Amino acid sequence: MVPKKVFFTKGVGRHKHQLQSFELALRNAGIEKYNLVNVSSIVPPNCNILSREKGIIMLKPGGITHCVMSRNSTNEPNRLIGAAIGVATPRDRNNYGYISEHHSFGEVAQKAGDYAEDLAASMLATTLGLDFDPDKAWDERKQEYKMSGYIVRTKSVVQTAQGDKTGLWTTVIVAAVFIED
Repeated sequence: MVPKKVFFTKGVGRHKHQLQSFELALRNAGIEKYNLVNVSSIVPPNCNILSREKGIIMLKPGGITHCVMSRNSTNEPNRLIGAAIGVATPRDRNNYGYISEHHSFGEVAQKAGDYAEDLAASMLATTLGLDFDPDKAWDERKQEYKMSGYIVRTKSVVQTAQGDKTGLWTTVIVAAVFIED
């Protein structure tokens, strides 16, 4: 069972119960109808990245659906929370790529996304044997990775939200959803 396709989605939910806020975040992301199984962080070789719209229509309600998920919740009014996924795929599609998850408090979307993207790219770079300086800024390393010809694509998907002002639970999720057709 090796997935052939993946899509990315994100959502926010708010409710007086934490579990219900998670359910509402899943609904907002369009993936509440599936039995989600969290897996680790490998993009299979030759896996195609689809749009959310194309991916969701390929799933069946109630189906066992594998995903990499980043999730965060708070009931603290106005607290900034974030969930992010970073993705790095190699130029050689016969090799695997990486997905990283990051959950944060107090980080704006750009910072959380850069961190997750950097993490995925760094994991892939070490697998490919690329030399890099982890103390360099992400923007510098990103250019080096792309210029190396080994890493073709990096991206991040981020969802942030401020905790509900009245103290309702606020949940954010980001998911890489695999399709195994």
